[in-house]
Amino acid sequence: MPLDSGLDAFAARVWLVDRAGSSLDIQTYIWRSDRTGRWLLTRLQAAAERGVRVRLLLDDGNGSPTLDGLLSQLDAHPGAEVRFFNPYPHRGLGRAWDLATDFSRLHRRMHNKTFNADGVVTILGGRNVGDEYFGAAADMEFADLDVLAVGPIVGEVSASFDAYWNSASAYPRRSLLLPGNDRPLTPEQQAALDEASAYAKDLRERPRVERWRERGPQASDFVWGRSTLFVDPPDKVLKQAGESELMLPRLARTLGNADRSIDIVSPYFVPTDDGVAAFTALHDRGVRLRVLTNSLAATDVSAVHAGYAPYRPALLDGGVELYELRPVPAPEGRARGRLLGLGSSRASLHAKTFAVDGERVFIGSFNFDPRSAWLNTEIGVLLEHPGLAQRIGQAFDTEVPRQAWQVTRDPDRGPDALRWRGQTPEGQPIELTEEPEAGWLTRLWVWLLSWLPIDGLL
Repeated sequence: MPLDSGLDAFAARVWLVDRAGSSLDIQTYIWRSDRTGRWLLTRLQAAAERGVRVRLLLDDGNGSPTLDGLLSQLDAHPGAEVRFFNPYPHRGLGRAWDLATDFSRLHRRMHNKTFNADGVVTILGGRNVGDEYFGAAADMEFADLDVLAVGPIVGEVSASFDAYWNSASAYPRRSLLLPGNDRPLTPEQQAALDEASAYAKDLRERPRVERWRERGPQASDFVWGRSTLFVDPPDKVLKQAGESELMLPRLARTLGNADRSIDIVSPYFVPTDDGVAAFTALHDRGVRLRVLTNSLAATDVSAVHAGYAPYRPALLDGGVELYELRPVPAPEGRARGRLLGLGSSRASLHAKTFAVDGERVFIGSFNFDPRSAWLNTEIGVLLEHPGLAQRIGQAFDTEVPRQAWQVTRDPDRGPDALRWRGQTPEGQPIELTEEPEAGWLTRLWVWLLSWLPIDGLL
């Protein structure tokens, strides 16, 4: 079941937590101490109280004193345990010193996102835990994509979680955290605030959420097809995994076997020279390639845009059709939800998906950049389902041209000059000759970053 709405994605997680009977195993890169982060922690605490075994595995790259205090409360319950993956030795300001003295280890992170309930259902995809991923932030929303899955793949995801949980890089919270500085609300106080919020009202009014509350997900809610799990081994962060064990070679084979088309959605897209050569070779044998990534104005990581921008001319010369998401909502009556559930005042792409030949679709945590390929651990699923794959292709045909800039060559202005083609809110064509919707200071900063030798870290 694809979850392209932030509201639906959050509701699905709450539904799984509230109805779990034996176990909850959750693995994620980021967990915010905001409304949705606190809400889920409160529900996990309640699940532990009713006898559910709760295991929470967090990457330690995004910790905060507030979050540490909240996690302490959950971890104190005998039915729950929190572990950190590849942790920093110190908390607070000491983390900067740790990074400076142990950079080769600490810049490698666990980027996996999985959410398993009772060993029978799982969610995996691109979403972390935080308001911006679930449509709860007033000024920002990530366009993201998860899949809720049942069947044999759940056992594979569970085995992957166990491998990470039991790995040498996973440390119990008790051995790392200082006491939190805040006083977390009691579960009853937090639940009362959550239920009274405007976000809770939006959740209750969602048709899918109402159906789930009454009878749970039904077979008709799912798309059915063969699935293949792609996952990096946990010792990738220790540089102990062989190249053949990584996701990248398998993904490369999947893309290399394309006959007709590849449609890629990747928020952080740094293809490298090898990637450009591979895309060009695919185009030369008749494969149509389309890529949607963030524009400079939409990205939340300027350094990644600096790494991506120099490859645009070569990608275009290699036959890639290149689109960059705009950071504004779709015009009235043209809802973004057909593709990724957007609709905020400022939008940024965060989904990681691609479709091959209109027959197979990948959904996961993997970005098309060196960091996902070689540094971070990742996970995703390849689904053999023409209907879902064609939905991605149809979005490129209809929604993407309305919601993104198409990047093209502009040879009259110079050998590497580019032009951005889009539409006004009224649907009229518009063309620009510089990075759209970004100020000159931002453009200057990204240009300076592009000269730094940091591609391998992006």
